[in-house]
Amino acid sequence: MSHRLFLPVILGLGALMLSCAPAPREQAPAATASSVFRPTAASEPLDEPFRGITTDGTIRPGLFGIRSTGVSTEPVRVAAEAFLAGLTEAQRRATHFAADDDEWRMWDNRSRPPRQGTSFKDMTGEQRELAFGLLRAGLSAKGLRTSRDIMRLNETIAEITNNWEAYGEWLYFLTVMGAPSPTEPWGWQLDGHHLIVNYFVLGDQVVMTPTFMGSEPVVAASGKYAGTSVLQVEQDKGVAMMRALSEAQQARARIASAKGPTNNLTEAYRDNVVLDHAGIRATELDARQRRQLVDLIGEYVANMKEGHARVRMSEVEAHLDATYFGWIGESGDDAVFYYRIHSPVILIEFDHQRPVALPRTEGPTRQHIHTVVRTPNGNDYGKDLLRQHIERHPHHQTRDSAGATHRH
Repeated sequence: MSHRLFLPVILGLGALMLSCAPAPREQAPAATASSVFRPTAASEPLDEPFRGITTDGTIRPGLFGIRSTGVSTEPVRVAAEAFLAGLTEAQRRATHFAADDDEWRMWDNRSRPPRQGTSFKDMTGEQRELAFGLLRAGLSAKGLRTSRDIMRLNETIAEITNNWEAYGEWLYFLTVMGAPSPTEPWGWQLDGHHLIVNYFVLGDQVVMTPTFMGSEPVVAASGKYAGTSVLQVEQDKGVAMMRALSEAQQARARIASAKGPTNNLTEAYRDNVVLDHAGIRATELDARQRRQLVDLIGEYVANMKEGHARVRMSEVEAHLDATYFGWIGESGDDAVFYYRIHSPVILIEFDHQRPVALPRTEGPTRQHIHTVVRTPNGNDYGKDLLRQHIERHPHHQTRDSAGATHRH
């Protein structure tokens, strides 16, 4: 695992130069960041080099290329620079990492793991506005609204449990990887309970995976944010997709009949999962069903800014014939279920899960939902684009004082 690094922010000089060698990152104050979290034995060790999610352990080459999309990333760059400039020196040291740092892979959708970066809780009002400015620049109105509602529902669970140490609206952390640049690789990460956004930028290309969105509860019945709800459309469109299939098609779509307490396979620390395609293939669907599947995928992709979402959907549709829809559970009005959409270029999981903070039950509930979006075949975190960029520009390799290689 690479050392934790930061890139000094040179205020007043505009974009930072990625070619500068970063200094060793100092340990951040406990109020804003904690020591590196190690996954449990049941999780994938981060000591294993990133490979990416595959169907058989082998990356399918040639899926992702460096190209111009024609959709500007300038607003995101400007917002990231403004956010960094608004931090104190200590906060920047806790928040800024090298573009290829393993911090990308350290996200955790659970409530208690230590996190790196600067939390919304520790930001001033002005700094929060700059942080939300960064989210607003990268996310669509839908994506920003869903993110804010997940944060609000984390306040709801704090009210319900009276546990303000584990839960709360502002317990979400931002980090920036690399120097915001119009040409060099960089990105940012939002990390907190039930909400993770990894946002990689290279030129005018964006990779916004892994993205995790979930909540418990998903609907606030009382409290400060009573009436707030999330992931209802993803739930309803998912079950509508299953119901749109014929009985024979539903049988092919079913991965298993019995819904378990948790079924998601690609949450935190599962970057290298080997997961074969399962369910019904899009080539077995009629034209109306295929449009419905594309619309369901689009519901998740639409968390990106509209222009970048169009680019992403064109990529998805180019591989529609190799896309599978899988299902576990029932499909009645109050059913709990899991579904998966899996192609060479996108993986989506939706899962009703058993309660964790709410009163426990043996089985899953509609009040606890996890969703994950991934880019299989090595391009989560934009890793494949970063690899290609480094191959084209080998001079971007530097070494720190310990002799470890880092690329900028």
